[in-house]
Amino acid sequence: MTMNREGRPTTPDEVGSTAPDTFTGNRALRIEEPVIFDVGTAEATGVDLPEPDGAVKSRLGGLERSEPLDLPGLAEPEAMRHYVRLSQKNYAIDMGLYPLGSCTMKHNPRLNEKMARLPGFADVHPLQPVSTVPGALELIAECARWLCVSTGMEAVAMSPKAGAHGELCGMMAIKAAHAAHGENRSIVLVPESAHGTNPATAALLGYKVVAIPAREDGTVDPAAVIERLSDDVAGIMLTNPNTCGLFERDIVEIAKAVHEAGAYFYCDGANLNAILGKARPGDLGVDCMHINLHKTFSTPHGGGGPGAGPVVLSERLKAFAPLPYVKMTAAGPELIETPADAEADGTKPFGRMTAFHGQMGMFVRAMTYMLSHGADGLRQASEDAVLNANYVRAGLQDVMSLPFGERPYMHEVLFDDSFLDDTGVSTLDFAKAMIDEGFHPMTMYFPLVVHGAMLIEPTESESKASLDLFVATLRDLVMRAKRGEVDRFKGAPWYAPRRRLDETAAARHPVLKWTPPEPQTADAAE
Repeated sequence: MTMNREGRPTTPDEVGSTAPDTFTGNRALRIEEPVIFDVGTAEATGVDLPEPDGAVKSRLGGLERSEPLDLPGLAEPEAMRHYVRLSQKNYAIDMGLYPLGSCTMKHNPRLNEKMARLPGFADVHPLQPVSTVPGALELIAECARWLCVSTGMEAVAMSPKAGAHGELCGMMAIKAAHAAHGENRSIVLVPESAHGTNPATAALLGYKVVAIPAREDGTVDPAAVIERLSDDVAGIMLTNPNTCGLFERDIVEIAKAVHEAGAYFYCDGANLNAILGKARPGDLGVDCMHINLHKTFSTPHGGGGPGAGPVVLSERLKAFAPLPYVKMTAAGPELIETPADAEADGTKPFGRMTAFHGQMGMFVRAMTYMLSHGADGLRQASEDAVLNANYVRAGLQDVMSLPFGERPYMHEVLFDDSFLDDTGVSTLDFAKAMIDEGFHPMTMYFPLVVHGAMLIEPTESESKASLDLFVATLRDLVMRAKRGEVDRFKGAPWYAPRRRLDETAAARHPVLKWTPPEPQTADAAE
């Protein structure tokens, strides 16, 4: 049985082992797990439901299913085993260092999880009467206060569900502010090193995106921004530290020029992990910035979500924050959730980003992280993130190539693939070989301003011992590549549960639906 029917073979062992075959295809604790449709049957179920008494009138208006739902049924032990085995095939932050640059895959403290599971937080429902949830509202307000104070901003929208959703919120606030001034500006400036969601967000709102090239040192030149400013520019979307892992040292000058042109400064907050407690974006001239709670404040990332992307707003934009928001009064927290409430409060929300206030569980986790660290601990986390990244840089700079020289980096360090020239090993080959060594690959081929980019972010979670092993492993792989051990890389990963796929074919001809295998005939079996 194969996991996919496109691309290269995916059988678990092509390593040339002399060990005997097994009847099951398993290798001791390495279980060959079939697709769930191959395990379960539609007739089986782990739940007994009584047949309904009498005729049940359908409410589907003639759209009832005409055939049984073809879902695999499993007994409870089978379902548990299936998903536990699948989880053991995945890399995770609880297994090892996760060096994905610009993703901040840091440790998620179990204290956060314990607090989020307290009944008063875990059981709260968005449709409860407001009078029954003063504690939840106070926690949201306190979390918002910490975010405002730490970033030097005046207000925060807590409802966006992720970074890109936060970008949309911030740019919608900018658009609303221009509209309130009777302006209809149509251009947004975006550096070439920006996250891909930045130009996508601007385009979604109908703006024309004008790119700003990076100068040779990887940062944005204020002269390049000034050259592109006009009365039609609504704002700039800039990441600081930027996606090359470098602090934009001219950010104050850029902000001043943008403001003088009547535009707004949106800062992508994906890399706040590097400067929290060290520099406040509001002091640098930023008007709005989203904050990925999973990146900076340790809430679960990706499949461990859900996400949360609060957006902090400056004095110039705070009146346009979306509904709902919490206002602290002498009588306690007050939820502002209707246009009439907002008008009475003197604000002009552009609307609503989502049905309710946001991800309560993520607010609890982030607040727990803040309180357990304190202001000094949050500052140290940023210092350690920068220290760890530069420790990796120092350990690899003599064998891997740095496109912007051996200068200090922020929380992530960027290499390019020129050290692999004439080896026959590609960036992708190198990354796949890391899997065999027990490491998740770094971010590859991004940012686009560097050819064959390899972006590494160790985060503050890692100890010196784990970084030493990581650096030593990459040094060994570099030496193997330069010794001409090309086959070691071209076949990688050798030891993963599934071998390397033909990713081009998989993207062009994806297999999105399971289909039962053709039944074997007696002749075919022979």
